[in-house]
Amino acid sequence: MLFEPLFTLARQRPQDIAVLDDTGSHTYQQLAAMAAGLGIYLASQTSRPHVGLLLPPCAAYVASFYGTLLAGKSVVPINYLLGDREIAHVIQDSAISTVITVPQLAPRLKDASLKIIDLTQLPQTPPAIAPRLPSPHIDDMAVLMYTSGTAGLPKGVMLTYGNLQSDTDACIEHANLQSNYTFIGVIPLFHSFGMTAMMIAPLQLGAPIVYMNRFSPMGTLQAIRKHPVAVLLGVPSMFAAILRMESAKPEDFSQIYAAISGGEPLPANLRTAWQQRFGQPVFEGYGLTETSPAVALNTPASNRPGSVGKTLPGVQVRIVDDDGKPLSIGQAGEVWLKGPMIMKGYYNLPKETADALTADGFFKTGDMGKMDPDGYLYITGRKKDLIIIAGEKVVPREVEELIVRHPAVAECAVVPKKDSSRGEVVVAFIVPKTPDLNPDEIRAFCRDQGLPQFKIPREVYLIAELPRSPTGKVLKRELAAKANSET
Repeated sequence: MLFEPLFTLARQRPQDIAVLDDTGSHTYQQLAAMAAGLGIYLASQTSRPHVGLLLPPCAAYVASFYGTLLAGKSVVPINYLLGDREIAHVIQDSAISTVITVPQLAPRLKDASLKIIDLTQLPQTPPAIAPRLPSPHIDDMAVLMYTSGTAGLPKGVMLTYGNLQSDTDACIEHANLQSNYTFIGVIPLFHSFGMTAMMIAPLQLGAPIVYMNRFSPMGTLQAIRKHPVAVLLGVPSMFAAILRMESAKPEDFSQIYAAISGGEPLPANLRTAWQQRFGQPVFEGYGLTETSPAVALNTPASNRPGSVGKTLPGVQVRIVDDDGKPLSIGQAGEVWLKGPMIMKGYYNLPKETADALTADGFFKTGDMGKMDPDGYLYITGRKKDLIIIAGEKVVPREVEELIVRHPAVAECAVVPKKDSSRGEVVVAFIVPKTPDLNPDEIRAFCRDQGLPQFKIPREVYLIAELPRSPTGKVLKRELAAKANSET
């Protein structure tokens, strides 16, 4: 599982290009040799069960990931965009003693007592080795991935070989992905979306991957023009950055089979603007770190804009009310998921694991959503983000989607503010397209669009940008704190 395809490809197609990154091109034979050499080396360097990876998206990351598995260890991807406190927590909680990194990222570990393996100091052309492939059980942990949540310290999510293999298989089948598709994405591989969609899946297919150390809209556009890219993966903010480029043309995307967005909700105005300008849809998907990650995806063969698509093979969905009772088709409630891609649990957190997983194996996502009669899943927001106004529930995404229809609004986030008489009221933070936008204009627009009075933002703040987590999610807790600190 997981690592066999790399070595099969190294035997069958040794000189084919597997990865193109900022250092050049790398064949399957080269990748397999690097992974095999690292596997032997790591096995001799640490007796601990986990190894940390602090690396940008590149061929070296791929070799280190598979080398760690070959050593019989599980991978701990370290998010180098986290703060020092969060990185220290990941190191302490996972009990790793060894981290593979490169000089430009090594300073993030300067205060940690670790064995640092500098990839630039290892042989660049390792000897050809026929490794002894381990035989892990499907329930053995392959990856310990820490969530970059919007509050608190990251939790370690235990993803097994079976979780990742089943999700990869389901993604390939559901989206009809082919070996002749070239993948490009700038989603870091410490992110579950990047790991599965930008490494495990294309390597299983034998499809070439184009990696970029860091996202830039111009760099991404140039790479698309240079390579026969068929699968473009990103988070909404990345698609928005490309859309803002005046030099981007419809012909740049004519060869794309699927542009896939994940990581956070895809705003309707962004989806529409991309389609209108480039003549190509952006396919929205849905998943969580705890689900390996993908569970639903729109595809070229099955696309319903506004939904996150139909569920992948093997995924069961249950929509429930506040008491955990199943709801009917079309009714909105909390989304519960079940299937072979659901995590083993949270590392060293038995209570949190028990709270998240039901006795019959469903994972409580904390997301609100509904299913339509045709099997499409809609995600309407986070359960904890609901705003309760005198007993009435407001889904922030509904208000946000309406506000971004205003031609002078670039982005919007809606949060609650405490209110002595009504419990909470709606507050909107808006990134304007023009400096002369008036907050009263937004409230009037909401009224004109038919939004009920209690859902219209009581206050509107104009800000330069929305605060985001390292993986692009809007940090609504920060905005709510700001709103509630205003007098």
